[in-house]
Amino acid sequence: MNEDSARQPSGRAMKPQTAAKKLGIYLPATPEEFRAGAVTHAELKQMVENPPEWLAELRRTGPHPRPVVAQKLGITIAALKRNDMDKPLTTEDIKALLADQPEWLRAARTALAEGRETPDPESAE
Repeated sequence: MNEDSARQPSGRAMKPQTAAKKLGIYLPATPEEFRAGAVTHAELKQMVENPPEWLAELRRTGPHPRPVVAQKLGITIAALKRNDMDKPLTTEDIKALLADQPEWLRAARTALAEGRETPDPESAE
């Protein structure tokens, strides 16, 4: 087995898109070498335990994928989509939105917070 075939997505390796999702990063913002090949589970574990500088920087400054943007804003992904904010945002963009919250963001944050506080009537039995 040569090195190229060992780096192709298989049962032991994953596509870059899957690895990016597991790392919580926006794939188009990653280096070309990350996007070009498969990532083994050992490589993924190494990136989690000892992130390379590009990964640490991407996590710090973004751009961030939708799930991370929603989490940082304290809203749902659906709320992002409803308000045409369904796009990658940088940490700076997120901080600016939080500092000067538009009405839709305040409403979405309130709705999510209230939804988390309301106990599920079926689980209260």
